[in-house]
Amino acid sequence: MGFEPSPATTVPRVAIGADLGGTKMLVGVVAEGPKVLHTVEEVSFGRSASEVLDTMELELRRALEACPEAGAAGLGIPCTIDYERGIAVNAVNLPISDVPVRDIMSERLGIPVVVDNDANTAALAEHRWGAARGTRNAVLLTIGTGIGGGLIIDGKVYRGSSGAGAELGHMVIDTDGPPCQGSCPNNGCAEAVASGTALGREASAAAERHPDSALGALLASGEEVTGRAATVAAIAGDEVAIGVIGEIGRRLGAFASGLANVFEPDIIVFGGGVLAAGELLLEPIRAEVARRALPPMNQTRIAHAELGPEAGMIGAAALAMDELETRT
Repeated sequence: MGFEPSPATTVPRVAIGADLGGTKMLVGVVAEGPKVLHTVEEVSFGRSASEVLDTMELELRRALEACPEAGAAGLGIPCTIDYERGIAVNAVNLPISDVPVRDIMSERLGIPVVVDNDANTAALAEHRWGAARGTRNAVLLTIGTGIGGGLIIDGKVYRGSSGAGAELGHMVIDTDGPPCQGSCPNNGCAEAVASGTALGREASAAAERHPDSALGALLASGEEVTGRAATVAAIAGDEVAIGVIGEIGRRLGAFASGLANVFEPDIIVFGGGVLAAGELLLEPIRAEVARRALPPMNQTRIAHAELGPEAGMIGAAALAMDELETRT
């Protein structure tokens, strides 16, 4: 059983939020507003489930020591979630499978803990305080190591039957595409062809084809040609890098067109590290949605997330506050 507050428990207005990505973890303490009171980022946090949990516990304890008024913790994890039971079912890019994270962390920390998919927590934050505020229906896509998806339907986070829904990044958009990452059994998922990982792969191939480009020079120097390097080169004006970013944008646009047709959202918000490319990425996304989606969905607003890399962490803290309120 997870931690159950007594009926007299006061709903905390300050909570801990943790956002686990494929390669890093951000932990913070958030007050309503949102106001971030404390943050710490752990870049490498374990190769096994026990190591991930131990590092998470350490950082959550540090956050609680820094702000003891925090009354609960919310955890955003990039995996399918059994929301009611607080179980991390399966993670594509983390060594987690069927782990009762909520109960483990609640027992270790002695405070209530809630667990959700990391893109759901980011969607909650952007809907409450960011680019999607004031909307009724919104889609959030986080483009990083993989692609996370979050849905707001009729003003609420949509999680599906058990809490594992909205794995939008694993929609197939190219049946003959490359194998997807980690434990995903599919080929041609949006994550496989349009994530930050895919951007790095396409940039490396472009560097080989165009040795006179900035990417080619980077490859010749022995440096790894990453998605981040492609973004930096594109912002600096390298035409080859701009072309690579544009291709990823067109793929994301085709993906977003399908989502627009299905959900008819007020807005589709893009976040994550790849969005450092800004309008170089968003312009081709908008063009593809305008060209491919059915009317009136082809007019769906496409926007950059406003809360940056802290969105998932802020949303996880908000989730902790909300969940406690429903229990009192």
